[in-house]
Amino acid sequence: MSYPQPRSAVTSTPLVHHGAIAPSEIRRLGLESEAIVDFSVNVNPYGPAPTVRAALAQVPLDRYPDPEAAMLREALATHLQRSPDQILVGNGSAELLWLIAIAFLDHGDSVLVLEPTFGEYARVSRLMGAEVLRWRADSREQFAIQTEAVDRLLRRARPHIVFLCHPNNPTGLSFPLEALTGWSTTYPTTLFVVDEAYLPFIEGGVSALTLKASNILTLHSMTKAHALAGLRLGYAVGHKKVIDALRRVQPPWSVNALAQAAGLAALQAHAYLNATLALLREQRRMLRRALRDVGWRPLPSDTHYFLVPVDHAAQTRSALLARGLVVRDCSSFGLPQHIRIATRTPEENARLVRAMAELIRPSDFSLHPKT
Repeated sequence: MSYPQPRSAVTSTPLVHHGAIAPSEIRRLGLESEAIVDFSVNVNPYGPAPTVRAALAQVPLDRYPDPEAAMLREALATHLQRSPDQILVGNGSAELLWLIAIAFLDHGDSVLVLEPTFGEYARVSRLMGAEVLRWRADSREQFAIQTEAVDRLLRRARPHIVFLCHPNNPTGLSFPLEALTGWSTTYPTTLFVVDEAYLPFIEGGVSALTLKASNILTLHSMTKAHALAGLRLGYAVGHKKVIDALRRVQPPWSVNALAQAAGLAALQAHAYLNATLALLREQRRMLRRALRDVGWRPLPSDTHYFLVPVDHAAQTRSALLARGLVVRDCSSFGLPQHIRIATRTPEENARLVRAMAELIRPSDFSLHPKT
């Protein structure tokens, strides 16, 4: 049977697995979704501010959203001390990545991705027919970025785009911005895309926005720290020519009215955001200490989420899922012997520690009950 054929890049590019437990898996395992505690998602566990929920109730659903998200862009411009034409609001950071690939990549262009990291950087590039080059941090160095090694690759490849995550997902490590300062000057025609979705979780975290380079584009998520994952909301900040190119390829009305209203309200909820993030940082310290006390070895991280070495990530996830707890199997990041844990509330964190102490022997990482 004959049928229309898609582009070869579509069929040759694998899908990317995105961590959080799917409703289909919950049904297949016969679990109750309300009883599951999800440590695999890096979202503020305290949820959105009450004022955000109140704003959503006021949104008329029978009207089209503002296709330019003008009010939200103006509010962001004031917040960031930028002009509105330097900001594009998108349907989460994921949409912004697709817009970058569509606007700036031709078939055969080269892209550099610093790994292990979010799989969509490579995926959107390959879908546009780009050649994806990879530099991968070493687990033996606890995944620290080796800027000299990256610099050698930059000099050799001269990529059209470099994707990097600051702080990185899944490692939680910040990127050394002093290296980016030099690279943006040395390679003026390379677009450096800095994904800062998790930067608000770092106390005193410094944004690449401070570098003020025309070839640096920063991506920001309001779905993580503001806990708006169900609405999908993010924004890009960069040179107005770069932003204009993204705007030209953005589908109309991609940011719905509920998301725009939630974003406006979230920007005003400073006290709530600061208070919940402060709580989360303290709980992170306590969770890491508790895991170490029962024998685990969480890796260094600047954020509320972190990697933990295990014998077998998929088996570890399954063992914990049987107890109603979900952690991130990092096999899709190329790390089959690591899980990622995101800090949650004190009660939930204590439940995870008890389960890991009971089900898994940290001394040799074997997955059977203690005797």
